[in-house]
Amino acid sequence: MPDMDNKNAERLVQTYADMILRICYMYLKHTQDAEDICQDVLVKLLSGNLSFETEEHEKAWIIRTTINACKDHLRSNFWTHAIDLDNANEIEAPKEPDSELMEYVLRLPKNYRISIYLHYYEGYPVYEIASLLGRSENTVSAYLSRGRKRLKSMIEKDTGSNKDLKGVIRYVE
Repeated sequence: MPDMDNKNAERLVQTYADMILRICYMYLKHTQDAEDICQDVLVKLLSGNLSFETEEHEKAWIIRTTINACKDHLRSNFWTHAIDLDNANEIEAPKEPDSELMEYVLRLPKNYRISIYLHYYEGYPVYEIASLLGRSENTVSAYLSRGRKRLKSMIEKDTGSNKDLKGVIRYVE
């Protein structure tokens, strides 16, 4: 993609911007930071002389770059000395159509949250998630299993039973 034309740039932004933003939000839980990293990843994609073998390779590169940017952001000097303002009002990040389930997913620990997101929302198999996260397949399988159990437990606790969110619980089992 050495010469990025407008059509290809629009395609990339329309295809990947929401996914990048959601992955960033899964890691950071801050809308503005997620938007900043989303912009950085898109700029890197659009301005780089990158060529990809397939769309899957392109998507994997974008996810890996997004995850690395989030990790770098969390390791930055600012975050090691910043104080979290729990009561600050923030604009909410875009939610999946099933936002009720996403609310539960966002309450999970980071490793469970990102593994569940990549598996169930982006459709990645365990071996690819393992590669993207730099973890073993067994570790990712454990994250998914434990994450599903926690989701089910949280949903049953909040609803009093599994009748209200029967389809949601079936989705996470």
